[in-house]
Amino acid sequence: MKLTQWLLAGIGMCISSAVLAQAYPARPIRVVVPWPPGQATDLAARIVGERMSQSMGQPFVMDNKPGAGGQIGTDIVAKAQPDGYTLLAASSGPVSIAPSLQKLPYAPLTDLSPISVVALNPFALVTFPTFPANNAREFVAKLKAEPGVHTFSSSGTGATAHLIVEYFNSSAEVQARHIPYKGSVPSLTDLMGGQVDYTFETIPSVVQQIKNGRLKTFGVSSSKRSSAMPDVPTIAEAANLPGFDIGSWMGYMAPAGLPKEIADKLAAEIKKAVASQTTHDQYLTLGMEQVSQTPAEMSAMLKREQDRFAAIIKKNNIRIE
Repeated sequence: MKLTQWLLAGIGMCISSAVLAQAYPARPIRVVVPWPPGQATDLAARIVGERMSQSMGQPFVMDNKPGAGGQIGTDIVAKAQPDGYTLLAASSGPVSIAPSLQKLPYAPLTDLSPISVVALNPFALVTFPTFPANNAREFVAKLKAEPGVHTFSSSGTGATAHLIVEYFNSSAEVQARHIPYKGSVPSLTDLMGGQVDYTFETIPSVVQQIKNGRLKTFGVSSSKRSSAMPDVPTIAEAANLPGFDIGSWMGYMAPAGLPKEIADKLAAEIKKAVASQTTHDQYLTLGMEQVSQTPAEMSAMLKREQDRFAAIIKKNNIRIE
């Protein structure tokens, strides 16, 4: 092919890509949610999807496909056509954590295209009300003075909450025994009853118990204070652990090969949706924090998160039986 023909072909591809992005979306967009309705990822995806339906002129149809810790729905999207009409309500568990715990039918960093994170879910360090410590530094000091004596609960081995507690224990240089439960509710029930000593859990799951005095909190896991509990300090400041910043994320992804023009268009719409006052108000009631990213920023974040959780899992020899 002559140089002129190559140039013309290249120009034609650029024009067709631009036309594709301008025409998109021309029909409803399916958003596969790999969790049941009402779960945090489902709620975040619905809130943002509703805003994008209004701005993009096509409905974002939520399709809940729960099972296997989010792996079933995630795999559905990984094997779908990358045309922008099948998206994933993605989250930390099946994307950032699961690859280091078990064999998956998909590879998150290569089988999925990042679009944007839409929300962050900080966790709170909580204990029962009569635990003999008045603040995070006293709490850490007591655990250090009594290595292996105290217990922490989680919603299950390898769950995000479990890994966050292990990360805290390592950062604070304390030793405690893990008591896994089948879900957050029984974990928190025994914590409130004093059967276990502490845990980290999402702010929405503990904020009311903190307010009514059934739980005591020493700080939140994010680098910034939570909008839902602005009077509670961060663990970084309260426990003197500079740089402590961990939690779960929720976002939008697509099958690998999504055209860049469509990914950029969706990311721009997500940015507007997340920044709206309506989204802010809805997130506030759920304890979520507003955030948006470009596809490149999300790609870099995914690599960092997978590496970090892999290191936590390896250091603590965490295995799913």
